[in-house]
Amino acid sequence: MSHVAEAHAAPTSARGADAAHAVGQQHPIRLYLVVWGWLFVLSTFSYLVDYFQLHGLLRWSLILVFMALKAGLIVAVFMHMKWERLALGYAILLPPLAVLIFVAIMVLEADHTLLSRIVYFSRTPG
Repeated sequence: MSHVAEAHAAPTSARGADAAHAVGQQHPIRLYLVVWGWLFVLSTFSYLVDYFQLHGLLRWSLILVFMALKAGLIVAVFMHMKWERLALGYAILLPPLAVLIFVAIMVLEADHTLLSRIVYFSRTPG
């Protein structure tokens, strides 16, 4: 049996194992531990916003910033979007675009509804 036939016949060979290992991608556990640490730190800061009883625009700005940072870490690492550029683009860009389209539709519908109410309900009976 030739070496070429052996390589194709025996998938458990060193060459086959290297190819199988290259197909799957493993991320180091350190990455997940670092992200978990950052999530813990950001959650602590979010808690401290309430603990120090911040009010007004500062409070809501900090809460939204910490929320966005935590969501970004979760989406990027735990949902593996960091390594998939197209999926990240779809996940980040399409929902706000859809919201803007729906808001535009609601604004047009609201104008139509207001105009209809002015035309039909402002008439005096008789």
